[in-house]
Amino acid sequence: MIRAILLDIDGTLTNDKKEITPKTKEALLKAQANGVRLALASGRPDQGLVKYAKMLEMDKNHGIFVCYNGAKVMDCQSGEVYFDQAMSIDEAKAVLEHMKKFKVSPIVAKGEYMYTNDVYSGFLQRNGDPINIIEYESRSNGYILCEKRDLAEFVDFPVEKILNAGEPDYMKEHYEEMMEPFKDTLSCMFTSPVYFEFTAKGIDKAKAIDTVYRSLGYEPAELMAFGDAQNDLSMLKYAGVGVAMGNAVEEVKDAADYITLSNNHDGIAAALEVYQDWM
Repeated sequence: MIRAILLDIDGTLTNDKKEITPKTKEALLKAQANGVRLALASGRPDQGLVKYAKMLEMDKNHGIFVCYNGAKVMDCQSGEVYFDQAMSIDEAKAVLEHMKKFKVSPIVAKGEYMYTNDVYSGFLQRNGDPINIIEYESRSNGYILCEKRDLAEFVDFPVEKILNAGEPDYMKEHYEEMMEPFKDTLSCMFTSPVYFEFTAKGIDKAKAIDTVYRSLGYEPAELMAFGDAQNDLSMLKYAGVGVAMGNAVEEVKDAADYITLSNNHDGIAAALEVYQDWM
């Protein structure tokens, strides 16, 4: 029996317009009305999940936020923090110092602010059009932008995640160099072709989910997870039913129990219809 559904956001819960489609919303509200507890499991911070949680009425039903790829887990209704594991100050400084060698835009968040070196340096090509990825990140997650010329010198607080944005071809060519000094001490991963991220050692969505859900009385077999990218792999493998979106990368599809339609074609709703007898 499925008692909880875990949802990645970008490329999974939302379509390419960053919207939850009416059919997907209806299916998730129905599941929740039947007692299934929803979770948003994303690389985003908690404040970047709030608007989607409200759309799905998770803020009235003790929905769960799995933030920063699993570095922080909380109840989105009560605000109770179940799990929080950040990088140390020294680890964060070392990563930020190392990233100065690469053509990327490093981003660090704290409170209501998102810090980066240059708010105008984040222009990337998306579908043939330029987009300022720093502006996109700040607006998507409700941050106030702030420039710091030297992030490594500035950071004096534990950091849940360091996000580095760059052109896809450049990131693919250089990510091994980026992670080399930290491959044994931190978790390093792509979350999209333009994002390469660092979190504390051992942090991923599955670890956070296992730590929290077992304490709340859920077994892995009672979980259903949806995802599309590499940072969703651990979650899909951990859950009793792992569902890859039709737009997922091949590695995620290979690991999934079921492959549904794409995020632009109500893939979540389609899968929930297939598995409705499990709920």
